[in-house]
Amino acid sequence: MTLTAIASGRLSPPAPVTVDTLATRAGATVRVYQDPDGSLSSDCTGCGEYAWTLTVDRDFALEHAATCLRPPRPLRTAA
Repeated sequence: MTLTAIASGRLSPPAPVTVDTLATRAGATVRVYQDPDGSLSSDCTGCGEYAWTLTVDRDFALEHAATCLRPPRPLRTAA
């Protein structure tokens, strides 16, 4: 794993890269990320599901986007 320097002088691993954004039938969004190790992960703004797979394809995210019926959750604000 390659480490990158940040402003504080500490090292951190590279961040996942967004590779796809899918809309659900209820208007939420499933974002698909490619992690530095080549695996894929996703999160859903409707139900909050987080998924991860070593199998590098988007089928798991496409299936979730097709079946999730929860509308987008409102953004939380700081108290």
